[in-house]
Amino acid sequence: MTPKELALIAVKALDEKKGKEISAIEVTHLTTLADFFVIATGTSNTQINALCGAVEKAVKEQAGAAPLHRSGYRDGTWVLLDYGCLAVHVFSSEAREFYALDSLWADGIPLDLSSILTAG
Repeated sequence: MTPKELALIAVKALDEKKGKEISAIEVTHLTTLADFFVIATGTSNTQINALCGAVEKAVKEQAGAAPLHRSGYRDGTWVLLDYGCLAVHVFSSEAREFYALDSLWADGIPLDLSSILTAG
């Protein structure tokens, strides 16, 4: 499975659990950290953890992969799931605004998610 396909699995899982402001950015040409970043916002610590659980479940079921590293579960304002080629960041609104990863990685190539994301 390609890194892009993994990113799209994560996006769909986040969307199904009503994640907000979901974006996916190809960063292959900018960093060796990952090929894609998927970024989403959760409305509460409980939802942030549920969103991450949904991503882990979907990626495991569809790609047979587990995260190499997880961080942020206890704090619940920013959770990172690191799959090597894919980094999934789920933030609270305040943390997303503060860290501004979308702006930091603005030179990346955003994926068009309009055919994947549900309205609302």
